[in-house]
Amino acid sequence: MQRRRLASASLIVGVLFASYGVAAAGPRALLELFTSQGCSSCPPADRLLGEFAGEPSIVALSLPIDMWDYLGWKDTLALPGHSVRQRAYSRMRGDRQVYTPQMVVNGVTHVVGSDRAAIERAIAETDNDAMVMSVPVLLAAAGGDLSVTLKPAPAALTEPVDAEVWLCPLSGAVTVSIGRGENGGRTITYRNVVRGWRKLGAYSGAEATWSVPLAQIADGRIDGAAVIVQNGSREKPGLVLGAALLPIGQHIMDDRQRTTNVH
Repeated sequence: MQRRRLASASLIVGVLFASYGVAAAGPRALLELFTSQGCSSCPPADRLLGEFAGEPSIVALSLPIDMWDYLGWKDTLALPGHSVRQRAYSRMRGDRQVYTPQMVVNGVTHVVGSDRAAIERAIAETDNDAMVMSVPVLLAAAGGDLSVTLKPAPAALTEPVDAEVWLCPLSGAVTVSIGRGENGGRTITYRNVVRGWRKLGAYSGAEATWSVPLAQIADGRIDGAAVIVQNGSREKPGLVLGAALLPIGQHIMDDRQRTTNVH
């Protein structure tokens, strides 16, 4: 049964060149799955997200939330900020719908996360907006740094660009044995699990670049990184202008080896 709660108030995208550590822009959608280990309806959505994660034209992310922790099992991957983001989306849409498994597509619409047909329709519908995925995002890992480059927004856009740029360190695959709750006794693998959010800066349409030392985002669990360019703000998230994902596990290992050799 789909798990819903109404708010009381208020692997790999684009073209991936693994040998060079570069991800080029080109996705048609950012999918954010709000899921929970305590939700019996979520495993089919988790599997489906894993399938989308294998599509080159999709950036698919798992955002575990703590909504159902009180039911007997505390989600081991949940971040409070994911619940905050989910509620912010509901306020911006004006529908106050917060549930699991909920898939938010390109920042502007939501569907049940296990319904492939509904997700594909949502992708097609949001793609009709010229601003969706209009900003090329280039990621590269080399020399111990992750570089992020945003190309200029298309001149033909009729709406202003007022966006934030977010870096999300990822765990590409996490397998969890759930001991209690609605999924007690099950072992579930979660794909592209977001482990944190780091604001890189603002984006108003001009070309922009950032460089982040891999050592600052590596904590033993991280083997990927996603970047999201989104109109609005953290409190008022809007349409997704661009996104990219890059596996960085090997680059983190190489950086640690270089550091060890220096010392």
